[in-house]
Amino acid sequence: MNYFIDINYIIITIANTIEENKMASTATKTKLTGLVRKLVTDGLLQEEQAAESFAQAKTQKIHFVPYLVENQLITPRQIALSATGEFGIPLFDLDSIDKEAIPVDVVNEKIIIKHHALPIYKRGNRLYVAISDPTNLQALDEIRFNTGISTEGILVEEDKLTATISHVLEAKESESLSSDFDDADLENIDIEDPDAQPEDDDGDTDDAPIVRFVNKLLLDAIRKGASDLHFEPYEKKYRVRYRVDGILQEVASPPINLSTRIAARLKVMSRLDISEKRVPQDGRIKLKISKNKSIDFRVSTLPTLFGEKIVMRILDPTSAQMGIEVLGYEDHQKQLYLEALSKPQGMILVTGPTGSGKTVSLYTGVNILNKPDVNISTAEDPVEINLTGINQVNVNVKQGMTFAKALRAFLRQDPDIVLVGEIRDLETAEIAIKAAQTGHLVLSTLHTNNAPETLTRLANMGVPAFNIATSVHLIIAQRLARRLCKECKRSTDIPNESLIQAGFKEDEVDSLKIFEPIGCDKCSSGYKGRVGVYEVMPITKAIARIIMSGGNAIEIADQARLDGVNNLRESGLEKVRQGLTSLAEINRITQD
Repeated sequence: MNYFIDINYIIITIANTIEENKMASTATKTKLTGLVRKLVTDGLLQEEQAAESFAQAKTQKIHFVPYLVENQLITPRQIALSATGEFGIPLFDLDSIDKEAIPVDVVNEKIIIKHHALPIYKRGNRLYVAISDPTNLQALDEIRFNTGISTEGILVEEDKLTATISHVLEAKESESLSSDFDDADLENIDIEDPDAQPEDDDGDTDDAPIVRFVNKLLLDAIRKGASDLHFEPYEKKYRVRYRVDGILQEVASPPINLSTRIAARLKVMSRLDISEKRVPQDGRIKLKISKNKSIDFRVSTLPTLFGEKIVMRILDPTSAQMGIEVLGYEDHQKQLYLEALSKPQGMILVTGPTGSGKTVSLYTGVNILNKPDVNISTAEDPVEINLTGINQVNVNVKQGMTFAKALRAFLRQDPDIVLVGEIRDLETAEIAIKAAQTGHLVLSTLHTNNAPETLTRLANMGVPAFNIATSVHLIIAQRLARRLCKECKRSTDIPNESLIQAGFKEDEVDSLKIFEPIGCDKCSSGYKGRVGVYEVMPITKAIARIIMSGGNAIEIADQARLDGVNNLRESGLEKVRQGLTSLAEINRITQD
C-alpha cells in the first residue's frame, strides 16, 4: 500500500512541477513588454537573454538600456533604431547640440542621475528631455513635477546620453567651484576651525599676493582632479607640481625668493609651527569650497638642502561613497569581494604600492558594511577619509598609539568589523589574525607586488602557516590605470606578433581593436580619470594546502591561475580589450 502511495505522490509532484514550469514560462513571457519585447521581436536578443537582462538590471537598480550597453549585449545604435520604430519617437543625435547651451539648472542633478534623463532644450512652457529608453515615463513625470513645466521625451543613443550627462555634470561642478571662489575671493577662502590656528603669525604670511597665489593653486588642483600637490625648493628654482591621474606635471614656477613665504603660508593654514624648519611636520587643512562640501588636505613638510619641501594630499570623502560599481572590478571580481564582505569573520587584505587606491577599495567595502547594527572600528596612519558611523583612530607612534595597541583596545570594545590601515610587523599581524579567527571581520593592507606574494610576506613576518590558511579569505592586489579620454581616443594598428607577445591570444588578435591616447582640451595627454586593475584571489582549499606545506609565491600563483584568477597583467589586458585604457598604460603599471 505504501508503495502505491509513494508512486502517486511522485506522479502528483511531477505534474505540479510541469505546471509550475508552464506558469513560470508564461510569467516570463508576460514580463516581456514594451522595449524588451521589441528587442526580442527584432532578433537583437534571445527571449531568455532579454528576461535575464531585465531581471539583472532590476536587481542592480540600474536602467535596462544602460545595462544592455554596459554589458555589450547590443549596440546603442541598434537599441535606438528598434525603439524609434516601436514607439514612433524620432531619433535625435546628441552630437548635433551645443552642450554649453543645455539648461543645466532646470533640474536637480540627483534627478538626472536617478532617472538617466537629461533636459536638453526649453521652449516656452515645454521642456524636451533626452532619454535612451522611451518607456522611462517615470523620469518625465518626476521632472514635470519638480519643474512645473510640461515635458516631452526625445529618443537618443545610450552612449551619447551617458557622455553628455557626464559632460554637463562636470561643467556644473566646475561652474559651482568658480562661482564659489572668483578672483575677488582668493584672499578669503574659508578654512574651517580658524580658532585653532597659531597666533604667532609673522608679517610675511599676511602678504596678500602670497595668500592669493596659494589659494589659487589649491582651487586649481581641486578643479583638475589632482591627488597631490608638491611645493619644491631648489638652489636656483622653485616649482609646484600636481599629480593628475597618477602622473606629476609642473604647473607653476614662482621666484625662488618666495619659497620661505609660500612655505610659511602653507604651515599657517595647516596649523604647524612656522618657526620649526629642521624636522618634518604633519598637519591638515580643511577647505570649505561650498556650503555643503569641504575638502581635506593632508600636509607633510620635509627639510631639504634648499628649504622645506611640502607635499599635500587631497582627501575627498566622497571617493569612498562612489560605490563598488565604478571602481573597475570585473563582475566576477566584484562578486568575490562582496561575498568576502558578507562573511561574519575572516580577513580581507588589499595590497599594492602607495597611490594605487587601496584606501578607497577598503573604505568602499567598509561603507557597504556601515549599518546601524554593526560596530566598526578603524586604526589608520593617518585617518584619510572621515565617515559617520565608524569609530576612527589615528595611529601616533611617538605618543605610544601603535596599530597593535589600537587593535588590542578595539577587541575590548565589542567590535564586529575592524580595519587596520597597514600590517607592518609581526605583533600587529598576530593580533589581526587572532581577531579574524574569533568572530571578527578584519580588513587591512600590505605593501606587496601581487596577491600570492602577500601570503609569503605574512609567513616571512613569522605568522604560522596554519593561522594564515585559516584566517585569510581574500586578497586583492591592485593598480590604477589612466583612463583614455572618450572624446579623443582613436584606434591604432599594432602588429599581431606584438599583441601576442604582450599577452593576447592568437585567435583574438585579428579582431582586436586597440585604442591609443591623442590629447584634447578636455583631457590630460589623452587620458582623463583612472580605472582600477585588480587581481582578486580567494584562498581556496588548494591554495590553503600549499600555504600549510610551506609553498612559495610561485606555487601559489600557479594554483591561482588553475582556480581561474586573472593576475594584474591579464586584468589589465581586459581593460585594453574594453577600450578603457591603452596597452602602453598597462605596460607602465604592470612592469615588475
